[in-house]
Amino acid sequence: MIVYDKLWQTMKEKGVTQYTLIKVHKISPAQITRLKRNESVSTHTIDTFCKILNCKVEDIMEYTEE
Repeated sequence: MIVYDKLWQTMKEKGVTQYTLIKVHKISPAQITRLKRNESVSTHTIDTFCKILNCKVEDIMEYTEE
């Protein structure tokens, strides 16, 4: 199972809020909800977050056994 727990910590460290993602970077609130629920998102979405946060994929998500 892919989990996005690291995303929220990375956002905090970089000073990026959910409001900023939605209003400045035009990220869909539905995408944020999917990430909060650890649901699947496209690699395009992951790529976008890496660009916004200037980070690596492993700073956003990780695989854990269910």
